[in-house]
Amino acid sequence: MASQSDHKATIIDGKAIAQTIRSEIAVEVRNLSQKYDKVPGLAVVIVGSRKDSQSYVSMKRKACAEVGITSVDVDLPENVSQDDLIAKVHKLNVNPDVHGILVQLPLPRHINEEKVLSEISIEKDVDGFHPLNIGKLAMKGREPLFLPCTPKGCLELLSRSGISITGKKVVVVGRSNIVGLPVALLLLQANATVTVVHSHTLDPESIIRQADIIIAAAGHAMMVKGGWIKPGAAIIDVGTNAIDDSRKKSGYRLVGDVDFQEACQVA
Repeated sequence: MASQSDHKATIIDGKAIAQTIRSEIAVEVRNLSQKYDKVPGLAVVIVGSRKDSQSYVSMKRKACAEVGITSVDVDLPENVSQDDLIAKVHKLNVNPDVHGILVQLPLPRHINEEKVLSEISIEKDVDGFHPLNIGKLAMKGREPLFLPCTPKGCLELLSRSGISITGKKVVVVGRSNIVGLPVALLLLQANATVTVVHSHTLDPESIIRQADIIIAAAGHAMMVKGGWIKPGAAIIDVGTNAIDDSRKKSGYRLVGDVDFQEACQVA
């Protein structure tokens, strides 16, 4: 969300922007298919049954269907061994019908994420988490083959909403390898002044209140309150947290890292 000078919240319509992007991608997919007589294939690998991960994977597979990409579904149990997971990745690496591989994170604790991600063919690492891609992202003048999807999406939302990043004070809430760290690197490349707030940050409220732009990616339900936000700040909330809700058929609902109702009164 962003705001005007009267502090009335302007909601960034992420769904509308996403639909526009999907329409653009669908055209590219059709053109590729006609030119090469080949339909792009994306393998999405999920381990276990975390509610947030299941939600993300469901959306990814639905998006594939919308734009004409073949979704190769790989669903593995929580107790799958690291060796078996890596063996699945190796099979996808050599599958000519699979052009991109996404391993949904986080993985169960008994699995070394870095080891698994490093086994993905760098040419198919469309999530941008292979150590070589992340390493290039961290170095000036180097171009990774792929950028991490959610961080890239945050910057795309800001750009398509007409929100300038250059010179702005941006606070990233969270420092995960999935969102916080890579989005901070991308923001630095976009000439923002970046501060990262994390679990050991003293007085995060006062730091967040200075931000022109807030990227919330801590994985803590509604932790950022309205009183923490500077009037007029732009907020991108990528948090997805399941909280109990007996009114829902599923027994839970998904909320972000920002208290949406409070933020709407300020940002």
